[in-house]
Amino acid sequence: MTRKYFGTDGVRGRVGQAPITPDFVMRLGFSAGGILMRRGREKLQAGERPAVLIGKDTRISGYMLEAALEAGFSAAGVDVCLVGPMPTPAVAYLTRALRLQAGVVISASHNPYYDNGIKFFSAGGKKLDDAIEAEIEAGLDAPIVCAPSPELGRARRIDDAAGRYIEFCKSTFPNEFDLRGLKIVVDCAHGAAYHIAPHVFHELGAEVVAIGARPDGLNINKDVGATSTAALGAAVLAGRADFGIALDGDGDRVMMVDADGNPFDGDQLLFSVVRSRLRRGPVAGVAGTLMTNLAFEHALAGLNVPFARAAVGDRYVLEKLLENGWLYGGENSGHIICLDKHTTGDGIVSALQVLTALREEGGSLHALLSKLELYPQQLINVPLGKGFPWQDHPGIQKARREAESALAGTGRVLLRASGTEPLLRVMVEGRDAESVAAAAEKLASAVREAVSA
Repeated sequence: MTRKYFGTDGVRGRVGQAPITPDFVMRLGFSAGGILMRRGREKLQAGERPAVLIGKDTRISGYMLEAALEAGFSAAGVDVCLVGPMPTPAVAYLTRALRLQAGVVISASHNPYYDNGIKFFSAGGKKLDDAIEAEIEAGLDAPIVCAPSPELGRARRIDDAAGRYIEFCKSTFPNEFDLRGLKIVVDCAHGAAYHIAPHVFHELGAEVVAIGARPDGLNINKDVGATSTAALGAAVLAGRADFGIALDGDGDRVMMVDADGNPFDGDQLLFSVVRSRLRRGPVAGVAGTLMTNLAFEHALAGLNVPFARAAVGDRYVLEKLLENGWLYGGENSGHIICLDKHTTGDGIVSALQVLTALREEGGSLHALLSKLELYPQQLINVPLGKGFPWQDHPGIQKARREAESALAGTGRVLLRASGTEPLLRVMVEGRDAESVAAAAEKLASAVREAVSA
């Protein structure tokens, strides 16, 4: 399905450039308000007003876009509940817990501060499917016609939102365990979880050292967080901590490092969660993405656990889980979904599931997570002009076939256009690191040559 504005994870772009402008965001709120509320109106009681929840991360542009969204929803006759800076999964949880018709997050996730975006959750706390997003897009060209004054939406703040979400996160950790005796560094990426994550782990008994917890509107994800774990590793070593946990700007991704600062990605974290669940009974299956490491697939086969790949993006992982009736899935980037705990990927909740496995098994985080040894994987991002026909380009496809031939059946090759940035992601993985690196660089060079020509 071709979409003009919605990408892999909502609408995203550079602030001040289309579509991330106040006028567009107001129209987006108006269109979404009309469509989402019309779909959910039959569930409202007589006299009850439709309402949405709006949360945001810590980008300075969040103030401007929040006001524009609020105006759009209000014009459509929809009440707005504001929670301020709040992790994306918190918005999903609160939307469901408060029985609201939709949730909206103003965030560009792991992107720099000068980007921002809008993503939506349904009343059930799940990301919208493609069909509803297409319906919202179709309504963007309609003029904004305000509801009559008595029917305009109102806005209010939910002052206890952070406390509600902290208690929810803690509830996903078994009552028989605690985190006493552990020293943990928690990197909040100067993002939406800065006032949430340290409290969760501290209240479960850990000694917590928080870094990346001083947002100023401009420093979100800057050299910290799940996309840049060097700072976390250094802080763990400096503080002689047991391990570290890194979230991204909107709190839906997680990465971890051990006591020696060695990083572990989403595939390794998810594998530990699956092994933990297997102690309690069978696991029907696990969903990954096109980027999931081949070693993860092979390791699950060794445990007799079915595996399926979805398109890149946690929303597509969720669709695959629902389609198959499975509970667990994720991405190597750190999006992990445990449907027995939450309706969406949640960095804090995912970390707590890994720590559950650690308490069950004992020992160190390194011993737990190194049970899955990843195959060498080389990812090269090549700038790509909008609309460039890379899929049909003969030079690129010839180079792809040559790379696959060079791996001789011991690995795989993936070319994928990013859903959030103007990039073509060139990925090669296999058992031999030298062969993988050589094939990836040769293929990326062919792509660069084709694009520049």
